[in-house]
Amino acid sequence: MTEAMTDSTTVSVDRLLDLLAKGDLEVQGLLPWSSNYTFLVLASDDQLTIPAVYKPCAGERPLWDFSAASLCRREVAAYLLSERLGWPAVPPVVLREGPHGLGSVQFFVNGDHDAHFFRLRESGRFDEALQQICLFDTVVNNADRKAGHCLLGRDGQVWAIDHGLTLHAEPKLRTVIWEYAGRTIPGGWLADLVALEKELRPDRPLWEALSQLLTGREIRALESRLEQLIRSGRFPQRGPGRSVPYPLV
Repeated sequence: MTEAMTDSTTVSVDRLLDLLAKGDLEVQGLLPWSSNYTFLVLASDDQLTIPAVYKPCAGERPLWDFSAASLCRREVAAYLLSERLGWPAVPPVVLREGPHGLGSVQFFVNGDHDAHFFRLRESGRFDEALQQICLFDTVVNNADRKAGHCLLGRDGQVWAIDHGLTLHAEPKLRTVIWEYAGRTIPGGWLADLVALEKELRPDRPLWEALSQLLTGREIRALESRLEQLIRSGRFPQRGPGRSVPYPLV
């Protein structure tokens, strides 16, 4: 992804990332229905103001299986992987200090929140984007792909959002998207996975960036998932145990 739509104009991803990382943050209020403290903020400089979602590490609800204050880092790590793959569309996000301490600050997508995965699937117009999200979730070991985490933007783009519960070292894939289980991965996407695998080496910038966000064990698990996907060449099948999130939307 090279650009994104704000309410009034198209802005390059590099410009968005710079503004998210360096702009002044003004809290507008808490976003409803979030499991953790999640704030709508405005990120601005002298030329541009954009809405963003700020998730401070200190506001994360303790979980038994994810280490404390790590979800904001996982948001950023998942974004870096999506950018290297070239899919799916994940809103630009950075890790920075904010009004309530260190946290992730992510571009806010103005979307139709009623157009979640189940309705997108029924329309039949977004199959490629949904397949990409499904495959990406396997790469990042997404434990929480609810239907509402597939968002149709006002720009017509399907966005994948909410990646705090990803990249655990243990298998935790829970998703509502199982329609493609067992299908052959398209050749172009398989080539993207191979290219990503080559970037996960200690002498590569991506590996260095991920090592600041994840543990060594989590990076090794990512490498193992990629290797298995490439070897099988197929979308994953449901395994034993819980395989869908709660609630579904």
